[in-house]
Amino acid sequence: MIISHVVATAENGVIGRDGGLPWHIPADLKRFKAATMGKMVLMGRKTYASVGRPLPGRLNIVVTRAQGAEREMFAPGVVVCADLDAALHYAAAHAHEWQNELCIIGGGEIYAQTMDKVNIIYLSRVHMTVDGDTYYPALPTRFALMEKEEHEGSPSFSWCVYGSRPAI
Repeated sequence: MIISHVVATAENGVIGRDGGLPWHIPADLKRFKAATMGKMVLMGRKTYASVGRPLPGRLNIVVTRAQGAEREMFAPGVVVCADLDAALHYAAAHAHEWQNELCIIGGGEIYAQTMDKVNIIYLSRVHMTVDGDTYYPALPTRFALMEKEEHEGSPSFSWCVYGSRPAI
């Protein structure tokens, strides 16, 4: 199974502020949809709450420690796992049904906890510096830029695809 991160970051690594994105870039949202459609998406509870609904056309997996009534916030069809290991195990068992790819879509803690498991990073680098409270981890040196596409606008962004270099 391929495990990927799909993320948009500001130049200073910010990915979120006050439970949401610090920008609205329709072209990036279109890229996000294309990168994740027909695949599994894994997110933390806060990311799910910020999205507000399951993403259609994808298997939505949410990691949360929520118990009892707190779990009622999740829509029918959302797979709720108590921890990251359970979520990864579930995804591996169902990968063949979802293009054999698990797209991790946030938040900051989930990105940090899975960085050593990721094969591909789909990264939109938003060309601005913003204040925020959630950050994407530094890109490990094992990743190489495989593809880059510039997008003009306000703000502009670069769509980058990083692949993990093979071990030597």
